[in-house]
Amino acid sequence: MRNLMKFITVVLFVGITASLNAQTPKFGHIELQALIQVMPERAAAETEFNKFQSDLEDVFGELQKDLQTKMADFQQLGDSISEIKRNAKVTEIQDMQQRIQNYQQTAQQQLQQKQADLFKPIFAKAETAIGEVAKEKGVIYVLMLAKVIM
Repeated sequence: MRNLMKFITVVLFVGITASLNAQTPKFGHIELQALIQVMPERAAAETEFNKFQSDLEDVFGELQKDLQTKMADFQQLGDSISEIKRNAKVTEIQDMQQRIQNYQQTAQQQLQQKQADLFKPIFAKAETAIGEVAKEKGVIYVLMLAKVIM
């Protein structure tokens, strides 16, 4: 009887050990930015984003040029103009400065939105691919690393 108990204990121990070894959890890691860098969609998205940014910068440059022209014209008038005309010119310049400031804020928001719109599908595709590979390889957890630059 005692030998039978030892035998059952050994069989259970071997069975449990074998099942634990068969189900060893797998973990993975990937640097998401490195994956995104090699995706062909990234280059197209960057090109489109850079063009959008360039267009916004061109408009901003034109606005600044117009402001500088108005300020130069105002300075050339000197003291020879009436107080009413001077106040009108000052108000016009201040309004233009406010429009430029508003444009900068709006342009920054548009840039952030455009970047999100362009890169969101690329990140989604990368995450889907990572999930598929992890499932295929039996990985239960994938750590996505971010590159830290100091």
